[in-house]
Amino acid sequence: MLELWKRRETLADESTLQAYLFRAVRNRSLNHVRHEQVARAGEPYASREEAVPPTAHGLMVEEEIDVALKRAVGRLPERCREVFELSRRDGLKYAEIASVLGISVKTVEAQMGKALRTLRQELAQWLPGGEA
Repeated sequence: MLELWKRRETLADESTLQAYLFRAVRNRSLNHVRHEQVARAGEPYASREEAVPPTAHGLMVEEEIDVALKRAVGRLPERCREVFELSRRDGLKYAEIASVLGISVKTVEAQMGKALRTLRQELAQWLPGGEA
């Protein structure tokens, strides 16, 4: 019902309320089923991580990755770094970042793309399939 209220102005007048509700419930149900399937598929991996205690080597590698990431983020251009940190550290959505920085959402998208490409290149050795 909340979604119906949120979309009350955009709903077409000729569409019936009953048809909209049936379609909305159907879509939500399908989304829920898909989510459950993904959660079940990922369950073995999640439980395996919890069952294995961290090793000294694992902790050292984790710390090295953290230092490398901070260094790589620090080398990003200023605007690019701001956008990246607002998104990843502060959890803001692109529209919120655009509002905070006074730029367009497209600029935020472009800056995030640039940041992620740069970080992927600089941190390639730490990524799966990267050089050791």
